[in-house]
Amino acid sequence: MADRDDVNQLAREHAIEIWMAGLKAVQADTLVQRWVRATQDRLEFGDPTELTLDLGSVRKIVVVGAGKAGSGMVAGLEKVIPEQVARDKQLTGWVNVPKDCVQPTRWIHLHGARPAGCNEPTPEAVYGTEQILELVQDAEPSDLCICLLSGGGSALLPAPIAGITLEDKQAVTRFLSAAGANITELNTVRKQLSRIKGGGLLRYCRAGWLVSLIISDVLGDPLDVIASGPTVPDTSTPEDALETLNKYGGREAGLPQEIFRVLERKMANRGERVGPQCQFFNFVIGNNRTAVDAAAARARELGYQVEAESAREPEGFAEDIGRELAKTALQMVASPDPRCRISGGEPVVRLAPPEIRGLGGRNQQLVLAAAEFLWETMPPEVIILSAGTDGEDGPTDAAGAFVDRAVIEQAKELGFSPSDFLYRNDAYHFFEPLGSLLRTGPTHTNVCDVRIVLTHPCQPPQGAH
Repeated sequence: MADRDDVNQLAREHAIEIWMAGLKAVQADTLVQRWVRATQDRLEFGDPTELTLDLGSVRKIVVVGAGKAGSGMVAGLEKVIPEQVARDKQLTGWVNVPKDCVQPTRWIHLHGARPAGCNEPTPEAVYGTEQILELVQDAEPSDLCICLLSGGGSALLPAPIAGITLEDKQAVTRFLSAAGANITELNTVRKQLSRIKGGGLLRYCRAGWLVSLIISDVLGDPLDVIASGPTVPDTSTPEDALETLNKYGGREAGLPQEIFRVLERKMANRGERVGPQCQFFNFVIGNNRTAVDAAAARARELGYQVEAESAREPEGFAEDIGRELAKTALQMVASPDPRCRISGGEPVVRLAPPEIRGLGGRNQQLVLAAAEFLWETMPPEVIILSAGTDGEDGPTDAAGAFVDRAVIEQAKELGFSPSDFLYRNDAYHFFEPLGSLLRTGPTHTNVCDVRIVLTHPCQPPQGAH
């Protein structure tokens, strides 16, 4: 019988290794290089090829975009396009990214549009968005515009419509996030209050072609929701936005009245919207399923029986999902075989009042809920891990957290009460002194969360790598 500490350590190593395999599969530069191929004469998009453009008919290549994966996507694109093509076609561009994701580039400018951990619109992001709109409006019919979009793009592309201020946008974003609205509901409101979201960039673009490469952080990959759909015609309405705000009691909570007045004016004055002026194509080049499948493949290599699924619809509350994973772990551990359950998704968290609120994110909250459920019954052969592929879990420097028997025993020694930390959304300060936060730094990608439940860790089979 292996020593319990050895089993515990092996479980941690395997859980992190499996999770990292999922992360590696969705590295933004790799995805772009897989989906874009260039010669001196043409550009091909797709895996396999779905679109070929003759560069002889292209005057200029303009690249725009926004998202947490923007830096990696730009790096991949600059590697793909030959230097002579970049010079001949006057390759240029502007992409809004978090400030800690800014890296040196050669042709395409990366703009630090918000601080790390601040996933809401800022004045710097407004400035960057105006530069993007100017670039696409100045394009000509013989130009090619490539748009790079990824998760976090909504906050990084603020362009409030007339009558709405940046402060109004911040207020509605904070309110809906704290109330537990899912990403579809949040982006439905954002689109109706923006000039660039909801197909706005597509309407402004004067290039002959607009090709969007998209790394999806929305379950099911709805194009009109990812980054609030700037390059796809919008299917939502002002009525939908008002319905969402009313669902969560926006008026009663004191949201700026101008938000409601603007939406009501849009309802009353809705006219014929100007359609796109260019040919447009949207390609999802990576998503949560990509990461889950890669993690599952690595788990099998390590000798585990694997079950894997990626959610296709918005998920419920993180606490509920954490408890369900805890129940699953108890069912799995009843079998003596090494087993691994991998799931992908993006739950929501209803935030505690600001005066008592601590620090954490949805993944840490989920794992803490699992820890609370297993507080007296945690088997030594089990580990549960959940982390965000963007490396940012809420406003923290951690991607997520893990829990096993040793973590719970240490927490008990410190006198921690998981229910108290859960109630205050303070999972970060629960896990930090226990050494069970998963920190990756900026990952330059974003495809929601990947969760690992692992039981009876085993040495990998001979020949596994």
